[in-house]
Amino acid sequence: MSQSKKYVETPLMKQYYAIKDKHPDAVLLFRVGDFYETFGEDAIKAAEILGITLTRRANGAASYVELAGFPHHALDTYLPKLVRAGQRVAICEQLEDPKMTKKIVKRGITELITPGLSINDNILEHRENNFLASVHFDKKMAGVAFLDISTGEFLTAEGSFEYIDKLLNSFKPKEVLFQRGKGNDFIALFGGKFYTYTLDDWVYTEDAAMDRLLRHFETKSLKGFGVQDLNYGVMAAGAILHYLDLTQHHQVQHISSLSRIEEDKYVWLDRFTIRNLELFGVINEGAMTLAQVLDKTISPMGSRMLKRWIALPLKEISAINDRLSVVEYFTQHQSQKDELSDHIRQIGDLERIISKVAVGRINPREVVQLRSALRAIEPIKEYAASVDQPVLNRMAEQLNPCKSIRERMEREITNDPPVQVHRGNVIQPGVSDELDELRKLAYSGKDYLAQMQERESKRTGITSLKIAFNNVFGYYIEVRNSHKDKVPEEWIRKQTLVNAERYITEELKEYESKILGAEEKILALEARLFNELVVALSEYIQAIQLNAAVIARLDCLLSFATSAVECQYNRPEINDSVKIEIKDGRHPVIEQQLPIGESYISNDVLLDQDDQQVIIITGPNMAGKSALLRQTALIVLMAQIGSFVPAKAAKIGYVDKIFTRVGASDNISLGESTFMVEMNEAASILNNLSDRSLILLDELGRGTSTYDGISIAWSIVEYIHEHPKAKAKTLFATHYHELNEMEKSFGRVKNYNVTIKEVGNKVIFLRKLVRGGSNHSFGIHVAKMAGMPPSVVNRANEILGQLESANRKDSLAKPLEGMAEQREGFQLSFFQLDDPVLKQIRDEIKNLNIDNLTPLEALNKLHGIKKLSGLK
Repeated sequence: MSQSKKYVETPLMKQYYAIKDKHPDAVLLFRVGDFYETFGEDAIKAAEILGITLTRRANGAASYVELAGFPHHALDTYLPKLVRAGQRVAICEQLEDPKMTKKIVKRGITELITPGLSINDNILEHRENNFLASVHFDKKMAGVAFLDISTGEFLTAEGSFEYIDKLLNSFKPKEVLFQRGKGNDFIALFGGKFYTYTLDDWVYTEDAAMDRLLRHFETKSLKGFGVQDLNYGVMAAGAILHYLDLTQHHQVQHISSLSRIEEDKYVWLDRFTIRNLELFGVINEGAMTLAQVLDKTISPMGSRMLKRWIALPLKEISAINDRLSVVEYFTQHQSQKDELSDHIRQIGDLERIISKVAVGRINPREVVQLRSALRAIEPIKEYAASVDQPVLNRMAEQLNPCKSIRERMEREITNDPPVQVHRGNVIQPGVSDELDELRKLAYSGKDYLAQMQERESKRTGITSLKIAFNNVFGYYIEVRNSHKDKVPEEWIRKQTLVNAERYITEELKEYESKILGAEEKILALEARLFNELVVALSEYIQAIQLNAAVIARLDCLLSFATSAVECQYNRPEINDSVKIEIKDGRHPVIEQQLPIGESYISNDVLLDQDDQQVIIITGPNMAGKSALLRQTALIVLMAQIGSFVPAKAAKIGYVDKIFTRVGASDNISLGESTFMVEMNEAASILNNLSDRSLILLDELGRGTSTYDGISIAWSIVEYIHEHPKAKAKTLFATHYHELNEMEKSFGRVKNYNVTIKEVGNKVIFLRKLVRGGSNHSFGIHVAKMAGMPPSVVNRANEILGQLESANRKDSLAKPLEGMAEQREGFQLSFFQLDDPVLKQIRDEIKNLNIDNLTPLEALNKLHGIKKLSGLK
């Protein structure tokens, strides 16, 4: 805001600019009385984003500044809008009571909220994590760390650029930090779709990071977390803690550990696969994601964990079978499943509530929610301990109902407290004698005054005597003039009215000071007692965080059991073979979106390394080739996250990588064509092949000319088949029927096609996979079904006939008879041949006997053709 320094400023604006200069990149919400105000460029931004009025105010001599503000109690309404619009927001509060100072009120930043750092319920999506990421990279390697300050989850990893890119796409952070000056490198490696913020070079050094992490965890080394060897990951994690300091987030004891994301434990899903399989986001509007179909969790923390499971499928057979065994148990014990679901429903978002304890932002109503959650954990623990199911027994051992603190909450907090402590009625009677005494004084005041009125009335004989209160001189006794002579001497006259006199007494004044002070004391005492309880609660943060993780896990497994029952899924067999065998597999998402009464047509798929490593699937467009590819990958992925699968039976030799290359769209904004996108994705697959990879290729090469496409597709299949180390299992859907020839030369390549039935002139899609190639694409039938004008469909059939006959007669390399030869820079369109004039010219040329034509006749003929074409 340097331009404003030209003006003579008011003291308030001087204070504003001094604070604004510390956070020039944030929208500063500056507390003035009962309003948060924004000035200058911030005001222009805020007015536009929030839809509030933009005005101007005087700013010293002959100057003005833009101004936009809103009432302080509306912060929860407006703050989320600013953060969701990608703004960083600094909240500047009044740090002293304006009544207590004659100078300008002291102000300072109390919180800096960014898209990646928030604990405000209105900003957070309850069923999603709100990750802040930090990336540290050089020319060969990169490290990444993820923190969700609202839950305390803190994770780190390091590896190749592709691996870090995959993690960024899996965790979908709301904000990414990296080293200043590396913006172009970051975009080149990880794309430009993230909200980013840069930090100084020194933050990303080993010493600075290690020092910050050890200070935070109060340990001598990071060995206990298993991350001491991850230099890049540690630097990324240290930078996150430094960023918390910068943004005034100092109460972070709920960030109690740093976990390593072990690359070896999880299936590799690159960003193309995450997008193409529509795990979390859809490519086409109106579609559903796998996460939406599988998510039948009850708690927000269960929903967040389920998304993590989908992003990180397991490779370890025993861990997968642990999950599957619990899911199977609950499919057979429906009533217990429903009972446990009811208990989890009462737990709510335990993970985020306990984080609020750590940052000192928990309110009385949330304490009651925490109390209910701990109460609901007890029957879950008892049930899990009592059943004959080892995984549930282990969960029971980890659950801790924290009985002593729960009982303290039950004893101390009222059952229906207000959201804010200063509203009162938060602490139960019997907790503090002083509080009970003050309440008695404040709330039984009316009874006391009624008794006093009755007593004084009897004593003095003044029957109409009444005690009342006003703001001018507090409590008083009012006596009608007719009884004036009965007033005792010790009463002090305070006010004379037309028909009455008002008096005060020593007793009344004494009582007044007690009663008026009591209300303020009650609120202060309740706040102190509540804060003491919150401090006691903070001792239980780690135990309650473990509870939250166990309950979230149980919630996910119950969700899988619900899906299994509702959608008729079956338990897959996971083994360490290299074979994938699926009987009657279905697409989990498409089958949910079919019209009522229509059932999904299932298919068998068998892939191995001895006989059927590469399946080439041909068949018409719309026949279901793409759905078959995707469903195979989704069934494998679902099995490896521990879910039952949409198939009659599935035996799956676990996979370590799933690659997909499915129908790309132009990335014009980055200047890349469809073909370039396709080739990038295909290159990523071929460079990262492993022996347990599952590869899905759909219509590869359609972004270029037919012969280029066929050549590239052929050579890719050949590369996968002939790879010396990795016999990657591959499904290749294509409209290039020429690839069916590969089966003759390559032993593990097999042709299949998706069947159709021709009835008269119509095509019925049977969507069944059968052995053998198909030699017909039926593209024109699809065009007709799409409502293409009949003339276009008829002409396309005519041209197809000519092309096919030419192909049979000579070869594809020769031009068709009667068709224009292609010359450089000129090509006659097929559709123009429908023009009657062009047909006439063509017939004229066709009927010429060139051998017997004299030069003069040739010139005359050419002149006639020129006239026919309308050329002068």
